[in-house]
Amino acid sequence: MKVKLEKFGNTLISRELGSEAFKAFQSTLLELPPNEELEIDFSGVLTLSPSWADEFLSPLLERLGERLVLAPSDNLSVQATLKILQEANKSMFKFSSR
Repeated sequence: MKVKLEKFGNTLISRELGSEAFKAFQSTLLELPPNEELEIDFSGVLTLSPSWADEFLSPLLERLGERLVLAPSDNLSVQATLKILQEANKSMFKFSSR
């Protein structure tokens, strides 16, 4: 299953909005078959803050582990945020190849 984060907006900031997005995503997450990967696509996202990403991506990583796959992004905001989260969570995200 592929999900474009842009559906939550192109400026993804604040812990509160990240938490709301994760709650809204729960019904979609329930539809994910147990053996399928969830790919997160960052295209269209202009800004991704560490607080928003921590509320949305960290619980997904905890729940899905290796089944969570992130699409590569040229966006410096996305790259910096993902680096911060990996260091904070002491775990690495899995990235898809282009």
